[in-house]
Amino acid sequence: MDPAQRVDAAGVVLRGVGRAFTTPTGTRDVLADVDVEVAPGSTVALLGASGSGKSTLLRLVAGLDTPTSGTVEVGGEVVRGVGARTGVVFQEPRLLPWRDLAGNVALGLPRGTPRAEGREQVLQRLASVGLADFAGHRPRSVSGGMAQRAALARALVRRPGVLLMDEPFAALDALTRLKVQDLLDDLQRSTGATVLLVTHDVDEALHLADRVLVLGTREGRPGAHVVRDLRVDAPRPRDRGDSSLAHLRVELLELLGVPRAHA
Repeated sequence: MDPAQRVDAAGVVLRGVGRAFTTPTGTRDVLADVDVEVAPGSTVALLGASGSGKSTLLRLVAGLDTPTSGTVEVGGEVVRGVGARTGVVFQEPRLLPWRDLAGNVALGLPRGTPRAEGREQVLQRLASVGLADFAGHRPRSVSGGMAQRAALARALVRRPGVLLMDEPFAALDALTRLKVQDLLDDLQRSTGATVLLVTHDVDEALHLADRVLVLGTREGRPGAHVVRDLRVDAPRPRDRGDSSLAHLRVELLELLGVPRAHA
């Protein structure tokens, strides 16, 4: 493990967080009374049905949105807009087509980074995601998996204490998805960054996360909140065939509305 790759991991705390949106038919509560604590250096996956507020919660932590109630803290400081301690990877790579991969990754550098130092950091990050030989390639000339790895490098080059990922592998084919999951796992363990991962994939959550939070609603209560906080005690890196995770998979699927089969 290269000490130079380590970052200053930050914790994430949500206290009584709610987010409501005004619609033509009235107010819609997406999140209500969400209380979450994420320890520095841990990986936490957010699961839930579509519309359960997972991406909304991630945007609040990123400072891309503001809670209607409650507070969001990163590293002990209340989030007020986009901060330097967080990096975000979206479902789509969102690379600028007129820039090569190195140029796109450079967009993540902190302001004021000297040119030579920034170039070195960009090349190091490209190498860390397996793209050392593609720095000069444009996004249209690389695969979807490579483009998403470049987006990951762009987020990591700012050395974030918290890495926020909103279904970053959803658009990838199955085999590429598994490979990039393993890459993320390696990078998280080498950098020590805190990772908050939104996913619909139970197996992905169990493979990568130290904890899995399930967002959902209860009858008579508006907005989604955490209905299950499940700790995954298996050491990482994990074997996808680990039978000790089977009961957790069944439990999570049932929470998501997929009952176990009965003979």
